[in-house]
Amino acid sequence: MFKAANHPLAALLFLSLAAGALAADVNLNGVVGNKALVVIDGGKPRWLATGETSPEGIKLISIGGESAVVELDGKRQTLKMGQNERLSGGSPSSAAGNRSVTLTADGQGHFVTTGQINGVTVRLLVDTGASFVSLSSNEAKRLGINYLAGQKAFTSTANGVVPAYRVKLDEVKIGDVTLNNVDGMVHVGDSLPIVLLGMSFLNRMEMKRDGEKMVLTKRY
Repeated sequence: MFKAANHPLAALLFLSLAAGALAADVNLNGVVGNKALVVIDGGKPRWLATGETSPEGIKLISIGGESAVVELDGKRQTLKMGQNERLSGGSPSSAAGNRSVTLTADGQGHFVTTGQINGVTVRLLVDTGASFVSLSSNEAKRLGINYLAGQKAFTSTANGVVPAYRVKLDEVKIGDVTLNNVDGMVHVGDSLPIVLLGMSFLNRMEMKRDGEKMVLTKRY
């Protein structure tokens, strides 16, 4: 009788398949009644009813407004409409560790770090006084953001009132923490020498400060 565990190649294949089954990219495209329209790993859109589990192991737990709670291997995640999220199975304790980042204050007490916006490296300053992740128009151009297609507004700066554009940032990443579909504000001109990590990002985090250390833990 053939035993897979005693066959090196079969065992390797089994471990590979098991690991792959514990992660999936999930996009929430629509909500109707008790059903959610999801795209899993770039496949065809499919409807999942509450309590139903997809072949990939994604289970729809509940629906609320324009969001849905899904579960993979015991780990739950809240998805918002249009949001793409990488789900990894595992216990909540291990998942929380993978979704936190620790920042250290500089000599002036500011928390400055390197991260990514839409896959491009940027310098970020934690700013709880900023409503949005805010950046200059020159930085937006470098990141390939078509800010002129966004919602136009005006904002007050040290140089007076300047036009600004509200946009959606596909991805904002710091360390192991990644958020999708984050509200951003592009300020026309060079009034912002650094990207401000504002509340549109921080509101989705649990913030804990201990002296010169700040821990940001992803909530949803």
